[in-house]
Amino acid sequence: MGFVSMILTAVVVVHLYLWRRLVRASTTRGSRSRRVLTWALVVLAALLVVTFVGSRSFGMDVARVVAWPGYLWLAVMFYLFVFGLVMEVPRAVATFVVSRRRRTAETAAPDRRAEGETAPVDEVVLAGAAAGGGAPAHGPATGGRPAAEEAGPGAPVIDRRLFISRTASAVVAVGAVATVGYGVSRALGDPVIERVPIRLPRLDPRMNGLRIAVVSDIHLGPLTGRGHTERIVRMINGLEADAVAIVGDMVDGTVAELGRLAAPLKSLESRYGAYFVTGNHEYYTAAGPQEWIEELRSLGVRPLRNERVEIRHAGAVLDLAGVNDLNGAPSGDGPDFDKALGGRDANRPVVLLAHQPVQVTQAAAHGVDLQLSGHTHGGQIVPFNLLVPLQQPVVSGLASVPRAGGGDTQVYVTRGAGFWGPPVRVGAPPEITLVELHS
Repeated sequence: MGFVSMILTAVVVVHLYLWRRLVRASTTRGSRSRRVLTWALVVLAALLVVTFVGSRSFGMDVARVVAWPGYLWLAVMFYLFVFGLVMEVPRAVATFVVSRRRRTAETAAPDRRAEGETAPVDEVVLAGAAAGGGAPAHGPATGGRPAAEEAGPGAPVIDRRLFISRTASAVVAVGAVATVGYGVSRALGDPVIERVPIRLPRLDPRMNGLRIAVVSDIHLGPLTGRGHTERIVRMINGLEADAVAIVGDMVDGTVAELGRLAAPLKSLESRYGAYFVTGNHEYYTAAGPQEWIEELRSLGVRPLRNERVEIRHAGAVLDLAGVNDLNGAPSGDGPDFDKALGGRDANRPVVLLAHQPVQVTQAAAHGVDLQLSGHTHGGQIVPFNLLVPLQQPVVSGLASVPRAGGGDTQVYVTRGAGFWGPPVRVGAPPEITLVELHS
């Protein structure tokens, strides 16, 4: 309930800001354009609320209808807000300059009148006709008086402020739409293949070059189709990896709703198999993660439920372990590092699959050599990448954490191959990772 209240509050506050800056400041009181834009914002705000609660309250069929317009508006709204904040400084500077010129002109006005001069042309209304003022911008008004005199001493400044607001609003709108358009093309395009060589001091030299294809955050849901999964499978198979690791957040719905979209995973190819660990979104589905665990088994993908397997390659052995996501803890299905890693040969290297990077602290305490994670989406849309460190130790890429017994536990965080919420990625393109291990 608290999360829903926070979302609703944010939606209201941001829409009020957009109305104040993009509607009220750029239109005249009582004008038709102000009424139309005001009602448009009200309808779009209501659409967001329906989008947020649609899939959980009304089912996937309703979610598919409202998701595209709702989530696209969420992205546009967000960047309107961001660009609006950025434009506050130049808007304030321009308004200050106009106000200063007005004061200077008013101070000089008595002297000009005494000498028989009229107001300078550049003090005349700039956008009078467009703003509905009716007076021409330049030239004589009724009775041969200058337009500035006809409109009154304050009119030129008001119109200049309207001009400034409209210019700023145009910049904000163009910037937001262009950014979202770019982000949609990245989110719906092919993931980037990141080839990442990683050295593990305990790796047997005979395992040099062992390759693990890592994918996370596929997020099958109302905005994705079967083609999304087919493309990911095709790209992974093209890497000819020795093993495939799916590190959580594969779905945003039930097997009944999304099983058809997951079916292409049956075609994954690798020498030593495909493995899966739960992410937080697997625990948000109505039926919980267990039905997906069984569905993946039927597709030939092995879930690692706080357990490990041995990868035997060229006569050497590596432990591949997996732990459940932290969100499983309230239901008794959380991570159990002792169960996954206890009793193993400490001389062998171990690679751990764990959805959230924050789990690396426990991984280091258990002597893990490498943790493979997702969850962050690399921030997905700038500037959210700046907020991720408030919750996770790594936004994306490779990092390391010191182990108590000496050495480091490395963690690689992939940006994910899908998206959550808006089908938009800015500054964090989707990713499939090919990790290549070296001694």
